[in-house]
Amino acid sequence: MAIPQNKAELAKAIRDSYRKLTTELKTIPSDKASVKELDGHAKNTTMSINDLIAYLIGWGQLVLKWNYKKDNGQVVDFPETGFKWNELGLLAQQFYKDDQNANLEQLLGELDQTVTQLLALIATKTNEELYHVPWYEKWTLGRMIQFNTSSPYKNARGRVSKWKKVKQLK
Repeated sequence: MAIPQNKAELAKAIRDSYRKLTTELKTIPSDKASVKELDGHAKNTTMSINDLIAYLIGWGQLVLKWNYKKDNGQVVDFPETGFKWNELGLLAQQFYKDDQNANLEQLLGELDQTVTQLLALIATKTNEELYHVPWYEKWTLGRMIQFNTSSPYKNARGRVSKWKKVKQLK
């Protein structure tokens, strides 16, 4: 799918990529979801399916936090307090740690809630707010949302699909 250019395309891109991802995730046996067999988000690390879901939740929640702070005139530490843009691997590991005690079912529920909240956020914004004014440096809010939702969902689906083929899971 092309890069979304407006509110409707953004919401559709998120819904479509999320639906495809969850179709893959829902077929994973829960006992396999916590095994660290995927390449991690930091160099020379591994992660589990659960970690991958925690990563997606973490970025979605950051988008919501960024927006809340901006809407309320608060300073936003991008990407997150205590992390710089060149430390995204460390941030990913923090996301894994934040949800390390959750099982696959809990994580899928949390991801579903996060996506619902993101779609609700988009619904409250106009095309002007999403795509016609810089929101962070040169990036619009719509692009920042897309960078942290539909694009990573598509990437995650590819990782999960590849892992399932190697594991011979259907």
